[in-house]
Parts: sequence; C-alpha cells; structure tokens
Amino acid sequence: MSVAAVAEARATTQRVARTFAIACRLLPPRVRDDVYLLYLVFRTLDDLVDDGRPEAEERIAAVEAWCDGHPSNGSGPTREVALLTGLAARHPIPREALADFCAGMRQDLAAETFRTEADVDTYCYRVAGTVGLVMAALLGTREPGRALPAAAALGMAMQRTNILRDIDEDLAAGRVYLAEETVERFGGSLAPGCRRVLVEDQIGRADACYEEGLAGIPLLLGGRRAVAAAAAMYREILRQIEREGYGARAGRTVVPGVRKLAVAARRGVLVR
Repeated sequence: MSVAAVAEARATTQRVARTFAIACRLLPPRVRDDVYLLYLVFRTLDDLVDDGRPEAEERIAAVEAWCDGHPSNGSGPTREVALLTGLAARHPIPREALADFCAGMRQDLAAETFRTEADVDTYCYRVAGTVGLVMAALLGTREPGRALPAAAALGMAMQRTNILRDIDEDLAAGRVYLAEETVERFGGSLAPGCRRVLVEDQIGRADACYEEGLAGIPLLLGGRRAVAAAAAMYREILRQIEREGYGARAGRTVVPGVRKLAVAARRGVLVR
C-alpha cells in the first residue's frame, strides 16, 4: 500500500467529505486506510464524470474491465484499477458491485433522467448502494443474506439525502434527480416554496431506507460505531431540511458542525 496514496486519500476525504471523515475516525485502525483508499476510487470516478473530464469514459471502462477480470491495456493500469487490485488482495471486494457503480457513472455521463421512483431507486443503488456493499466487504458481516441488502439500503438512503440537499445546485447545472412522475403528482414545480409536499414525500422514502439500513449495522463484524455515526449525521440533513421549511428557500442544506458532532458522538456511544 503506497504511503503517498493513503495520504492523498485521507486528504481528499477530509477536504470533500467532512461528514464521512468524522465517521472514519471511529473505524478500526486495521481497515481505516483501506476505507480511505476505497473512497478515493469512488470519488475520483464521480468527480471525473461531474466535471465532464474527457478521460472519464476511459477510466470507467478500465474499472469495468477489471471487474470482468480482464488485464489492463498496454499503457498499464489506471490509478483506480491499481488501488482496487491492492484492496482486492486484502479484502473480498465484490466486483459485481463495482461494475454496477460504473453503470451509475454511465447514467450520469448520459445525463439520464428518471421517470419513476423505481428508476431513482436503480440509480441510487448503482451510485451509492454499491458503495455500501463494498464497505460491508471491507468491514465483514455475519448473516450476509440480511447484512448486504441493509448495507445497500443505507447507501441508497444517503444518496436520496444528497438529492434532496442538492435540488437547487442540480437545477442550476441542468439536472434533476427526482422522478418525473412524482414531481408531476405534487404540482410540477421545484421552485423554492412550491415543493413542500414533494419534499415531505421524498424525506419519507429516504427515512424508510435509513430504517432498513440501520437494522443491518449490528450484523457488521467491525466499524459499527463508524457506520452508525455516518448514518446519523447524514440523516440529520433530512431533519435540517424539515427545520428549514421543506425547501422553503433556495440553497444547499447544511447541518451546523456542532450539531453534526453531537449526533455523531451520540450514535457512536450507543452502538457497540
């Protein structure tokens, strides 16, 4: 494991994922650096897509080839493939989950829209439920038949939270990650002050995913406190959206740092 890669992964996590970085402090030392490296893989691909970088498709294709067990091309493995290869030597990385993540990245490359809630669920599974599955592989599980669906549900809950938090930012970028039929059912407008009932509905869907996901935390062999803290901090975004009037004003919803730390500490203490 490259010391430089771990240092970059830690710095990236702390710079762009402060909530996740707080939770990582509660991880067992034996897996903490590998979780940082895993985050760097996911974050790099996501940023390449979001930033419209010309190499995004090639880098996604390289990970897809790795998932299929194909060797790298003559130019050598991409950084993501090199990191995944190292992680797979230490953990039973589910390659099918990584392939599904890449499918989600391709949906973003194509700027796909979502007609139904089932379409949104598929997307949330691909870009975030898969992250939960790979995290579960690193941390270990008992009763995988129960633990893995719960891990995927928790990732999907966090992605649905992201969608609600970032409605206005996404609109400014010309993207909508909500189901078209749901938006139509609740009035057709995403303007601030006009979307309360829609947001209430979406919060309910996210909360249901959290409940399913939280039920699987006791089935993890390690990192239970970290996962519980991360889930609690992310779920608090939903409560902040409620406190601010369910989208009554434009802008990104932010949970104050003091509240975030209090929520993380409470969940970390309660979970064994």
